[in-house]
Amino acid sequence: MFSKIRNLFLIVFLFFFFHTSVFSQKSGITQKPSESFKDTVRLREVIISGKKGDENISSVNMGVEKLSITAIKKMPALMGEVDIIKAIQLLPGVQASSEGSSGFSVRGGSPDQNLILLDNTTVYNPSHMMGFFSIFNNDVISSLELYKGDIPIKHGGRLSSLLDVQTKENMPDCFSGSGGLGLISSRLMLEGPIGENTFWLVSGRRSYADLFLKLSSDESINSAILYFYDLNFKISHKLSNRDRLSLNAYYGKDAFGAKPGDFKYGNGTLSLAWSHIFSDKLYSKFSLNATSYDYGMATHLEGMQMSWEADMLDLMFRADFSQSLSDAVNLNYGFTSTWHRINPGLVVSSMMENDYDVENTFALQNSLYLGNEQKITDALAVKYGLRWTVFQNLDSGKIQHTYNTFEPRTGLVYKLNDNSSVKANYAHNVQFIQLANNSASGSPMDIWFSASPNVKPQQVNMFSVGYFRNLKNNMFETSAEIYYKDLKNVIDFADHAQLLLNKELEGEIRTGTGKAYGLELMVRKNTGRLTGFANYTLSRSERTIPEINNGKTYLAPYDKTHVFNIVMNYEISPKINVSANWVFATGNPTTYPTGRMEILGEYFPIYSGRNEYRMPNYDRLDLSLNFIPKPNSKKRWKGEWNFSLYNAYGRKNPWIISYKQEDGNPPTAEMLYLFSVVPSVTYNFKF
Repeated sequence: MFSKIRNLFLIVFLFFFFHTSVFSQKSGITQKPSESFKDTVRLREVIISGKKGDENISSVNMGVEKLSITAIKKMPALMGEVDIIKAIQLLPGVQASSEGSSGFSVRGGSPDQNLILLDNTTVYNPSHMMGFFSIFNNDVISSLELYKGDIPIKHGGRLSSLLDVQTKENMPDCFSGSGGLGLISSRLMLEGPIGENTFWLVSGRRSYADLFLKLSSDESINSAILYFYDLNFKISHKLSNRDRLSLNAYYGKDAFGAKPGDFKYGNGTLSLAWSHIFSDKLYSKFSLNATSYDYGMATHLEGMQMSWEADMLDLMFRADFSQSLSDAVNLNYGFTSTWHRINPGLVVSSMMENDYDVENTFALQNSLYLGNEQKITDALAVKYGLRWTVFQNLDSGKIQHTYNTFEPRTGLVYKLNDNSSVKANYAHNVQFIQLANNSASGSPMDIWFSASPNVKPQQVNMFSVGYFRNLKNNMFETSAEIYYKDLKNVIDFADHAQLLLNKELEGEIRTGTGKAYGLELMVRKNTGRLTGFANYTLSRSERTIPEINNGKTYLAPYDKTHVFNIVMNYEISPKINVSANWVFATGNPTTYPTGRMEILGEYFPIYSGRNEYRMPNYDRLDLSLNFIPKPNSKKRWKGEWNFSLYNAYGRKNPWIISYKQEDGNPPTAEMLYLFSVVPSVTYNFKF
């Protein structure tokens, strides 16, 4: 039922609001629309921070990508919503998991192998509207960093990457705000001081496609549900010149559906943090964090009522310390303790005598870490550290099973001269909680499950080496990185696995080994009227699991051989700037039927090996124009217009390819695509 609801509302949504072209062909393929920054304590002085011009050369960190919020806001927007996750999908080694999705793959890994943090609190599903938008509101975000494998020592629990998103920290001088009005959604952010030591921030977004649906004369459309909303709240108080207390909260909800059913899901995060300066050499931060993710589905038929609800909850305490022993030695150490609860689902139906309840799972995860970044000479700097994690499955409050793991990480940078350097890195990462998903397109109903006595935690050893060079006084940044990932206990699922509401889910799990390797090339222009970047990734990701594909090695679902990205912004005048993105990627691996057999007059498909074929290649051009009517206005109210064209030349990129066979005729393929040309306009303002 979920897939029918999704497809119905993708059709309605795209047809009424985005003028998506619909084409249908019967020859061969039928096409139709478907559905780590260091913490700082702010004193009275105004602190202006920014990265050093040669940070990419001198920093020991490797595989770290940063994008400014200002640059992101100038990029072309899908449906009028500029999105930080859509932006990072343009970076080398990062690809969207599917068309229009907020899920992303880093260096061949699956989306659940990415640790996503909002103010140091885990986010399990960063998407709105089935992935078309992310939960991150640009108006409240101050910074973001993406670590591709070289995850800071204080974080763990994922194999591929860390996306660290932080909300605003700077205290405004007076009451102010910003927001935007778009075709699909609008947003508003307000902030201001309370006295000299406290500031607050509140923001909200809501889509209103459902309001336009009510204008339709078709009852099946005007009764439809289709919206999302989210809220951010922050209050920060300076207790003293050495202490700051802050409270960060987020809550978001999505709902969509039609007769006879509806679906909803939502995220919530809460963080209470106390920052304390012991001395000019010792800094600390203590925090209590909570995160929740829930989803539910209901059907309303005459004579039958059914509801399904599932959720998960994390409670975490962490203590982080940063200590400088000398100009050359800087220690980071601390510990975290996390309690996990996963409720896979409770089904209540008027047709069942008893409720169907999949048992909750509980786990406790404790970690200690110690790391050091040390300058050996003027040219050579190193970092090294170790995480120790104890993961325990709980049953009725008692420890059922325990895993002890160690995660060593090390790296170095050697400056060849003032303009170039070489870097090397090794990281061992372990993941204890993962997503049960046997589709690359994903859905909010995919469930998380933990390591157990029968499911070992996934592990990766990752090696990377890179050359970095800046040109023309840091105007241009260039880099070349190669990486190799050796994976153990990689998880996949049996063919035609039943994942949802399965009390015996572990019986569908298959484990083995994997590897991923690649080359990433990047050039970025930082200054001048023309800015932007271009990158190319050559990569391969594969798995070997004895019970899958007859034990033969096969491509991972997110393997893409070639990926090109070009992002450019040109300032025509203080009033007008234009931007363009162009993307090309090898098609995702897929499994096709290669024959059929007849049994008693019925035909059954015979499929190829796992991921033996590929979908057609993907390419797309996006354009945008930002117009600021009065760039030098002294008035408090300032506005600008953003006009965007997503998929400007109307490329019909495949989203799902399925096969149908009717009345004994040869099978026909259907390619479902989401977007043709999608225009949008947004009015942004601040005061």
